[in-house]
Amino acid sequence: MPLYKNFFFDSETQILVWKITETYQELFSGVVLNMKNRERLNGMKSELHQRGFLSVRKLLQEAGYNDLELYYDAFGKPHLKDDKNISITHSHEFSAIIISNRPVGIDVELHREKIIRIADKFTTAEVAYLNELDVKNYIQKLTVIWGAKEAIFKIQNEKGISFKEHISVLQFELDQLKTIANLNFGNLQKKFNIHFEAIENFTLVYAFEKR
Repeated sequence: MPLYKNFFFDSETQILVWKITETYQELFSGVVLNMKNRERLNGMKSELHQRGFLSVRKLLQEAGYNDLELYYDAFGKPHLKDDKNISITHSHEFSAIIISNRPVGIDVELHREKIIRIADKFTTAEVAYLNELDVKNYIQKLTVIWGAKEAIFKIQNEKGISFKEHISVLQFELDQLKTIANLNFGNLQKKFNIHFEAIENFTLVYAFEKR
């Protein structure tokens, strides 16, 4: 059972990470699915996405829930029936969930050189502290920035929010494992605590709105 990590960030928040090594059938046989999600699963063209979807249900079960207790709102945001907040992510061979009493967002991303080619689509102020010549660190920092903005978007989940224009990530070093990010969108002005860590060749990022 490749439960990679299961820990409590604080008394309110649990984070679980799964390394997806099982076959589709191994994962499918070990989870409960509601009918709507069975249809979603059958409609996925990629087995990679199917296995990611199923591994998230394995994580739910590890946390004491099942698919019948999970639902999605009109914007596609997941919720738990006991009113706890949940955020979900999967990428290649890793999936993760975060469950908390407060609004949370999570993202896991593979370190890939192609993020350099799209950096100008999601960075603005961050350019001031990024060093393109240090390619390895540049890729990892871009991955943190993307993950932070993705996690914040999962919390706020409002149409029209632009990663480039509305979310900024303050300067950080990779060994600090945390930073601050700002969301400025219309009348919304919010700050978020960002936490990140390396998991093999991936970065796991999770966000909390500052109290």
